[in-house]
Amino acid sequence: MVKQFAGHISVTHVICLAGLLPFGIWLLKTSLGRNALVDSVPRRNNMRPFTPFVLLFIWFGAVAIAISLTEKVLPDLPDWQNAFLKNLILCIGAIAAMVVIISLVKNHFARRLKGFGLNPRTIHRDLPAAMVNLLSVVPLLTAMLILTAFFGKLIWGQDFHIPQHEELEMITAHPQLPLRVLIIVTTIVIVPVFEEMLFRGLFQTVVRSFVISPWLSILISSGLFTLIHGDAGHWPALFVLAVCLGYAYEKSGSLFRPIFIHALFNASSTISVLYQ
Repeated sequence: MVKQFAGHISVTHVICLAGLLPFGIWLLKTSLGRNALVDSVPRRNNMRPFTPFVLLFIWFGAVAIAISLTEKVLPDLPDWQNAFLKNLILCIGAIAAMVVIISLVKNHFARRLKGFGLNPRTIHRDLPAAMVNLLSVVPLLTAMLILTAFFGKLIWGQDFHIPQHEELEMITAHPQLPLRVLIIVTTIVIVPVFEEMLFRGLFQTVVRSFVISPWLSILISSGLFTLIHGDAGHWPALFVLAVCLGYAYEKSGSLFRPIFIHALFNASSTISVLYQ
């Protein structure tokens, strides 16, 4: 019986069980989350509320136009090279947007980059805290995936399944090393930094400047973060992850913490796919 039971235990089960302990401790210490952000204060800035939206629209438009032009100019490339160029454009666009964000922060945030949450002196605390934060949220992410699959099959039939993320599909379908290296760098380094600077650093900060509740600012920015990801099957789990990212930023005041959580989450997903 012991051998049979052990045969059904996976790494995911072990990680979920381990994550229940810090999550349970957090619930007890914060009165089920009600007192978790009582000491949170808005980050001082004079940024216009529409600025993050303008930046997001420009980035989306520029990337879409660049990809469309590339497809027209180079229509006969093999699939993996098309995927490589698409990821390269996304990567370059994200880096350009990060440069713009840093410029905005220096002009509109009190204490500039430190007021934005980019203080290198906090990295030694943020990395281990990010590991614990991610571990704590794994049980919730797993529960959301199980519920999404359950209700999906209930509504759309037994053939329903949660699709893989587009980047993970590319890395599975194409074994070419240059593409895989680019996808790994993009998903583990570029995307976490860019998305956290935009959605937590700018959007959440702007919303926090106009609402009393820090939780409301987290929920609004998390909803926006979730909606820009095209596959609705990922939305429940992505929303839970985004709330964790927003809470980590609001609680610590450091943007490095949600960046590390995001990077670790993407890294674990990518490594899992490559290992399989």
